[in-house]
Amino acid sequence: MKITVDDKNDSTVAIISGEEIIINNVRDALDLMMNVKYQGCDKMLLRKEQITDDFFELKSGVAGEIAQKYTNYQMRVAIVGEFTSYNSKSLNDFIYECNQGDKMLFESTEAEALAALHLCKSWR
Repeated sequence: MKITVDDKNDSTVAIISGEEIIINNVRDALDLMMNVKYQGCDKMLLRKEQITDDFFELKSGVAGEIAQKYTNYQMRVAIVGEFTSYNSKSLNDFIYECNQGDKMLFESTEAEALAALHLCKSWR
């Protein structure tokens, strides 16, 4: 895993890169968040492939728990990937609702995700 910090005006976003699954459970999500916060960021960008498939199976509770933890600890996150292949109405509704706010975003490209995160006000 590699963390690259993207600065734009007063906004800093941690871009997480790597081929492996980084978030397998809530504990991994919290560890990643603390690592990102140590880098001085309160926003991060992840690829869908870096997150366990359980996240996208809403009945597992992983997505909701991670979203709640990140909100509680003031971490904004954008997840980049192709989400139209999921045939779950509840997941599609979750993605839609998340994209109405600015805490957890789902975007199809890294450029869109980065732009959206930089527009979000910092928690500070």
